[in-house]
Amino acid sequence: QMFALSLSSQDQRDLARNLTTFLSQYKYISDSYIIEFFTEDLWERLPAQWREVLCGLSFPQIADLLLDTKCQEKRYPSAWPLSLLAFRATAHALSFPRRAGQGGAVDPVEEFLKNHSQSSMLSHIFRKHVKPKKQHEIRKLGSLVKQLCDQTNCEAVVDVGSGQGHLTRFLSFGLGLSVTAIEADQRLVTMATKFDEELRCTLEKEKTRDGPSDLSKSGPSPHHVVGWVNPKASWELFLRQLREAECTAAAPSPLDCSSRKRRRNSAELDQTQAPLATGPEPSALSIPFSVSATTPPPHWSTNSFGCSPHGRHSGELAGQSDKSLVLTGLHACGDLSATLLRHFVECPHVRGITSVACCYMKITTREYPSPPDPLHRPRLFADDSDGCCPGAFGYPMSSWVRGLPGHGLSYKAREGACHAMEDYLERLREGSLLLRTHCYRATLETVIREARPEMRRVGVQTIKKAHLLPFTEYARLGLARLGLPPSLLLEPGRLEAMLKQEARVVVYFSLALLLAPAVETLVLLDRIIYLQENGVKSKLLPLFDPELSPRNFVLVAMKTDC
Repeated sequence: QMFALSLSSQDQRDLARNLTTFLSQYKYISDSYIIEFFTEDLWERLPAQWREVLCGLSFPQIADLLLDTKCQEKRYPSAWPLSLLAFRATAHALSFPRRAGQGGAVDPVEEFLKNHSQSSMLSHIFRKHVKPKKQHEIRKLGSLVKQLCDQTNCEAVVDVGSGQGHLTRFLSFGLGLSVTAIEADQRLVTMATKFDEELRCTLEKEKTRDGPSDLSKSGPSPHHVVGWVNPKASWELFLRQLREAECTAAAPSPLDCSSRKRRRNSAELDQTQAPLATGPEPSALSIPFSVSATTPPPHWSTNSFGCSPHGRHSGELAGQSDKSLVLTGLHACGDLSATLLRHFVECPHVRGITSVACCYMKITTREYPSPPDPLHRPRLFADDSDGCCPGAFGYPMSSWVRGLPGHGLSYKAREGACHAMEDYLERLREGSLLLRTHCYRATLETVIREARPEMRRVGVQTIKKAHLLPFTEYARLGLARLGLPPSLLLEPGRLEAMLKQEARVVVYFSLALLLAPAVETLVLLDRIIYLQENGVKSKLLPLFDPELSPRNFVLVAMKTDC
């Protein structure tokens, strides 16, 4: 039942058509940048009847009357035009519910009632180094991955975009699965292997002290691979990368927690006396890490595809790539989620997938085919043209959505879909001073553009506690970050008139935010339809509590011949 379609194939296509029709009608809102509120006169773009009723709303009224889907008793200070009511109702109706109990009773997050920083439903060994948000996510997603493995008869899991390995450790040590973790950032893999060893030491100590426990059945230590999954590479090359990872990996020395502690304490004492030198021991724990993004540390063995394997049971990995496996990605960024879905569909060895997406603005589209990679990550494949799938964009993936008029989603619309609705609702209800920064930045944009018209939407480095500063100080700091003199400020009367429009700026931002769930729904629905077009059933689950994890949807799918 978990993997049954919640919508029929026809319902999916109808919803996609309705979404593209609706969103294309309001692109002037979703595609606008709030920092251009004054320079582009965004307020005047709204219908006059809308402006008349929205201009006087308080922040809590914006939350209740516009954004909150649960507010039942709406008290309008004046009669709203039908067009605005229809806009709000349609945005809510076309968006996937963000809570499993939406429309009925909503279960509270019970795991943090006693301690806000520690989940009562997760063993203490999996909470170390892990923030509450991630604790919630790995517990919920890990359990779902285990269910999927049971239903597909798979014990092997590949965790792509594994970061510091928190989910990987829970799957391996907590749920007994054999896990290969792939992560592009070498520093994160170093941390992951360090945390793995810490957890193994803790398990050994507890076993010695208390005897065997539920965690005695934990699986082999996870296997970590450094590398970037090329979205244009075929699944054959993806599996080839997994096979190659075990070729040069060396097993670490037997676990010795006491000697490890002595080495660490000794290193800490010696650090004040002399630089730490790299010795022959091949451990990422005791050797300083300082390498370029494309060059592995000297003690790491690197395979021919530019990925560096770590782990205790590397010999198992070659077998995993030929056996049935499950793919998972917790907040796999940009095109990575779409790439994993394609590998799932096309690769006969992949039997199931759990996909949690994020960073929709980094998805490739026909209009934005090559988003920049600020990390300059090494590619896993020596020849990117080998086995490539030309034209395989992150959106749209399905033939159906690709053929719909107005299906395009701008960078700004997709960026807006990444915002945290629940967090913004709280700010509105509290009347948080943080809301002031919208107007501050829009006013600063006016100052910049009048002095330097070519400097449009330039990035201004974050100004700490900007909402607590007077605007003149905020502007001075912002201009200095751009190398501009503070004397560029506008005439005081004009400046004051802009700052008095703070409420209007917040209203306009809220109208764009109202469209964000509909944009996210279209992106995820496109993936559901893509799977359906390829004969795979799937279901979208609001698995995480959105107040803890705003990107809370998990796309779950398994092949029916399992």
